[in-house]
Amino acid sequence: MAALPNPLTDLELVTLSKALAVLTSMITPALLISATGTFILSTSSRLGRCVDRIRKISDLLEYQVDPSTQQSLSEDRKQMLLRLLEIAGQRARILARVMISFYFAAGIFVFTSVAIGIASVFVTQLSWLPLALGMTGALFLSYGAYRLIVEARLSEEGLLEEIAFVEKGAAIHTRGETT
Repeated sequence: MAALPNPLTDLELVTLSKALAVLTSMITPALLISATGTFILSTSSRLGRCVDRIRKISDLLEYQVDPSTQQSLSEDRKQMLLRLLEIAGQRARILARVMISFYFAAGIFVFTSVAIGIASVFVTQLSWLPLALGMTGALFLSYGAYRLIVEARLSEEGLLEEIAFVEKGAAIHTRGETT
């Protein structure tokens, strides 16, 4: 069987192979950009819900009237709402910082992809740049993920405090009805 003619020379194959390796390397940060984008979307949603919660609590405290009963808020309820407002404020600040961190990470990952292309041309001078950028982006992503854990714990704390307040109120009403 006769060998097929090779239309590319060895030098052309090496050059093509190197070009494809650079292109593949430039696409790799896209996975990290996609993951960061997912974090940005979910964090943005969490921040929106947190802001809505702050506005609702603020309205209750401003008018000091329970919308369901049209009666004045009790002192206990006001104190609980102030505590929930404090927690929601902490959460909002954390989430805003996390968003900034994720935006930095996404931008750095995009620049990492560009740096891989640039470093492939200037191999000896800039070969360190893509690695440094990729690591920096990963650090921003890790920091944001850690802060989301802190925010989730604050969210849980606020929820547990609200549950305890409702249970306390329900127990008082139940005892009042049975006596």
